[in-house]
Amino acid sequence: MFPRSLLFGCLSASVAVGAIACSHVESSDVKSSPGDVVAAADSARTSSVVAAGLTPNELGRIPVFEYHLIVDKNGVYERTHEGLRRDLETMYARGFRPISMSEFIDKKIDLPAGQSPVVLVFDDASPSQFRYIEKNGQLEIDPTTAVGILTAFNKAHPDWRNRAVFCMLPAAQAGRSFFGDKNIEGQKTEWRYKKVKFLAEQGFELCNHTLYHARLDRAGAKVEEFIARGDMAIDSAVPGYKVRTFALPLGMWPHNRELAKRGTWRDAKGRTVSYAYDAVLEVAGGPARSPFDPQFNPMSVPRVQVIGDSAVTRTLAGLEKHGQRYVSDGDPKTVAKPITTASK
Repeated sequence: MFPRSLLFGCLSASVAVGAIACSHVESSDVKSSPGDVVAAADSARTSSVVAAGLTPNELGRIPVFEYHLIVDKNGVYERTHEGLRRDLETMYARGFRPISMSEFIDKKIDLPAGQSPVVLVFDDASPSQFRYIEKNGQLEIDPTTAVGILTAFNKAHPDWRNRAVFCMLPAAQAGRSFFGDKNIEGQKTEWRYKKVKFLAEQGFELCNHTLYHARLDRAGAKVEEFIARGDMAIDSAVPGYKVRTFALPLGMWPHNRELAKRGTWRDAKGRTVSYAYDAVLEVAGGPARSPFDPQFNPMSVPRVQVIGDSAVTRTLAGLEKHGQRYVSDGDPKTVAKPITTASK
C-alpha cells in the first residue's frame, strides 16, 4: 500500500545502537522553511510519550481512509456496518483521532501527546452513508448507515469528533444523489438538502466529487461544468459553504490537470461559476505525507481504500512497523521530528 522504506533516514538501522530523541521545529518556521530543525530539549510532555512507546513524529504519515457503500457484505466498494464499527474501534484503541481535510491542509493538527490523526472520507453520497427512517412523522437517522455509526461513536467517545469528509454527487443515478432521491431506498427528494445541511452543522466536511461521477479523462469540454455544478449544488443546500476539497472520480484526471484544481463555467443564462480547491484527493496511493513534510502536495493527496476486514489494521500496523506513524507531541506550536543519537 505504501513504500516499505523509511520516510526519514534518521530512522535507520542505527536505531538499534542508539537512543531515539526528539527535535522540535517551531510551527511558524516550518511554514516558511519546511525541514529547518531547531534543536530543543525534550519536554516532560515528549518524555511521557516516549515512555509510552511512541516517539513524537509530526513528519510521519497520515492515513486517509476511503469508504463507499456501507452494507451487509464486504466488497471492493462495500464495507459492512459492523466492519465500519470495528474500524473505528481499532483506530480509537490505537490512539488515532479524526481530523478534517481542512485541518490537514491548514496544518492545524492539535492532538494530545501520543495521539495520531486520521482522515475518514466517504465517496458518492449514497443512502447507505446517510438514510432517514420516518417514524410517526419524525425523521431518525438509520443507525446502520455511516452517519448513524459515526454519530453514535461520537456519543460513546466524545474525544472522537465528527470530522469525516463526505464527497458529494448531487445528480447521480442509482440513488447517489445527495444520499437518495425519488424514493430510492425509501429516501424522499425533499430530504436531500436537509441531510447535507445536517452534516455541515455537525462538523462534518463537504467535498465535491463532480455532478454525477463522470470520468474527467473522458469529459472533454465539459470538465469545468461537471465540477462547477457540483459546487453549485452544495451551495444550494448550504448557502455560502466553501468547498475546499475535490475528489477525482475513479482517480482519473482531466487531460488538462489544472482544471481539476480550479476553473470557471458559464451556464446558459450567462451566470459564471468559479471553483478553486485547496486539496485534490486521489483514489489510492497509501498513507499521505504530513503537511509539515516538504514533499507534501495538497493537490495530490493519496488515500487508502478500505477493502475487507484487514485494511485498516494492516495499514496502521505498517505505519508503526516502519516508523512512519505521525505522532503528536501535544504542542501545536512545534513540529516534532524524530532523530537518533549514537550511544556512547
